[in-house]
Amino acid sequence: MTPYGNIAFFLIIGLLLLPTILLGLRGKSAKHYNLLVSLIVLALIFGHSLNGSISLILFTVFQIVLITAYQRYRLQQNNGPVFVMAVLLSILPLVLVKILPILGLHHLFGFLGVSYITFKAVQMILETRDGLMKEKVSIVELAYFLLFFPTVSSGPIDRWRRFTKDFHSVPSSEDYQKLLLSGINYIFVGFLYKFILAYLIYNYTLIYLPNHTYNYLTPFQGQLAYMYMYSFYLFFDFAGYSAFAVGVSRIMGIQTPINFNRPFASRNIKDFWNRWHMSLSFWFRDYVYMRFVLWMTKKKWLKNKFAISYIGFFLLFFLMGIWHGLEWHFVVYGLYHALLIISFDKFERWNKKHKLWPKNKWTHAIGVFITFNAVCFGFYIFSGKLF
Repeated sequence: MTPYGNIAFFLIIGLLLLPTILLGLRGKSAKHYNLLVSLIVLALIFGHSLNGSISLILFTVFQIVLITAYQRYRLQQNNGPVFVMAVLLSILPLVLVKILPILGLHHLFGFLGVSYITFKAVQMILETRDGLMKEKVSIVELAYFLLFFPTVSSGPIDRWRRFTKDFHSVPSSEDYQKLLLSGINYIFVGFLYKFILAYLIYNYTLIYLPNHTYNYLTPFQGQLAYMYMYSFYLFFDFAGYSAFAVGVSRIMGIQTPINFNRPFASRNIKDFWNRWHMSLSFWFRDYVYMRFVLWMTKKKWLKNKFAISYIGFFLLFFLMGIWHGLEWHFVVYGLYHALLIISFDKFERWNKKHKLWPKNKWTHAIGVFITFNAVCFGFYIFSGKLF
């Protein structure tokens, strides 16, 4: 059963979460019951595939053993090579999932959501290294965090300290009512986005574009229409899924962070990445870009801080590109956004010195227009149609 893929999934979730809602409205804890719900839903999602189920179980056990072992080690020592080895081991299954299909081994290993669980696991190792996680972590809580069913397949990516705070909190009846209403609202937004707007865009425009326009559009116009329609479809489909995940999470008492914040209203490309797939972009910013910049600055291999920053951007977006897949259009998509970020940063520093681009409603509108079109062209690259 695909998460949020049809009405049957929502009916099952609704029935399973009725006790959660009743307990929450009475100001009672439902965390133990929610653990049971998660097991049931995970069985429904992964139970149809024996290979996927075995992969999920082995992968989860592997990550839990790795995280707990490194946490115990970190209490005694803080050796750099051991830390690097722990990170590499944590991402190894994800690397295999990306590489094995190239070798023709599509079904040997892998399951839905392996990327997002890996991001959570790596995050815990990194924060343990930083000394932010000194307390002993319960294996049950760790498994619940990694496999939290509302977000298991496609995020949003939560942070352990934020998640566990919600897990151990018991909201009052009044506070839970607010969570419940917020959750229901997100679910309705998800239905609007994914099952109405994304459905209409796909079935009434995308299936005819770019080539089957019946001479109403020239080939160039067909490609241009596809670029914009695909961009809107991508947003509504993924934002709808994310809204479902956030809504169900809140009904379960977990305030999973939102993933989208009006990204097409972004005034520049940096603003866009603070609004689009936010949990993923913030993850790469905090755990790839910032760490790379700090590491390079500490090693003093380059003296120019801007050169370090720009190399960091290329690394960040290159990794983000190949994370989507090892095809050329994903790689080019990542490098394209690295160039956009670097170009804007150069412009911003130039304008700070010359002050030729003032901040007012007109420049803001022009900035939104330019950013929107640059982003849509990026999605055109992402779609593979350019190649």
